Amino acid sequence: MRYFEDLPVGLSIDLGTASLSESEMIDFARRYDPQLFHVDPVAAESTSFGGLIASGVHTLAIYMRLFVDGLLSNAASLGSPGIDELRWPRPVRAGDKLRGSYTILSARPSSSRPQWGVVVGRGEAVNQDDQAVLTIIVVNLFGRRRES
Repeated sequence: MRYFEDLPVGLSIDLGTASLSESEMIDFARRYDPQLFHVDPVAAESTSFGGLIASGVHTLAIYMRLFVDGLLSNAASLGSPGIDELRWPRPVRAGDKLRGSYTILSARPSSSRPQWGVVVGRGEAVNQDDQAVLTIIVVNLFGRRRES
């Protein structure tokens, strides 16, 4: 179990990998982001993307799963008050293999809840060519170790 004290500034965590198929991309987009370039492979060829791409929200959901599996599920996670920045520098395409990482930018004890720590981190998902497809700056809250 990781606590606030186990998350020093500069720590970088490999969150693992995930991939997605065309059918997963289309299924997600049909439910949550039914734009032409997410749901219609033929029509997507005539868009500025030149083919089908994953919804950015889908890419974020995949990153979130990696973040939970790679850090939060084995940490004293208390949630998040928000995201400070979210970017999709390149589209994700069917068959891409994404690798997630998270690096601590700042960490401080909470001023209002001393049993909590506030951690700001930079997340990134890169494709199989090491090109960033998602960057995120997120604030997370973690429990602190109790002193005995």
